[in-house]
Amino acid sequence: MNKFFGYIFSPIFYLFFFLTLVIFQPIQWISYRLFGYKAHKTSVDALNFFLTYCDIFLGSSITFKNDQSLPLNRPIIFVANHQSMYDIPGLIWFLRKYHVKFISKIELTKGIPSISFNLKYGGGANIDRKDSKQAISEIIKLGRRMKENTWSTMIFPEGTRAKDGKLKSFQVGGIATLLKVVPNALIVPVAIENSWKLVRYGSFPLSFGERLRWTVLNPIEPEGRNPEVVTLEAENAIRTKLNQIAVL
Repeated sequence: MNKFFGYIFSPIFYLFFFLTLVIFQPIQWISYRLFGYKAHKTSVDALNFFLTYCDIFLGSSITFKNDQSLPLNRPIIFVANHQSMYDIPGLIWFLRKYHVKFISKIELTKGIPSISFNLKYGGGANIDRKDSKQAISEIIKLGRRMKENTWSTMIFPEGTRAKDGKLKSFQVGGIATLLKVVPNALIVPVAIENSWKLVRYGSFPLSFGERLRWTVLNPIEPEGRNPEVVTLEAENAIRTKLNQIAVL
């Protein structure tokens, strides 16, 4: 039935999703060019509110749980599993007060309404995966912006999407590089559930009636600890939440 109703409701979802991207392109441009970072961020937050709740056209339920008392005066490195592109709007919207930035492929800075503009001017790191020196340089620059502005960064350490929902081993590189620049950053794992199910049949139809869930887990203090150990602890916290076998 998920697939059957997906054929009916996916076109409606895509229509509203695409319209949201198109409408917010000029809004972002005006906000950034005329009023600066604060106005631009407000427009991006609003964009991702609407993108997140476009999921209701697919009969999806949306749950974001954050029982943690996270600081606003300290940079945070959020560490999450990655299941589909639909993970991201919810992360931006629900964590908006932490000024979350992303590390993205440089190819995404062109050709996508609203999304490309935000990646280009929103303060994140746009990396060339074929050029390791450029990638490290961009992550270091992002770390400096985190330090200067008390921003946060979202990292997907799997390196790619887990299309079947099974967590892949976390890579330590991005986290270790950021911690060298922002050693006082707090590590906060975020577990994402069921986003992969939306695209289990591919881009069409999208699956109908899925229960999308984001859960902020206990923060990890990295000070004086090896980045590999911290990364593994974050990975296992997410695995535990997803009921997947922990890595020893």
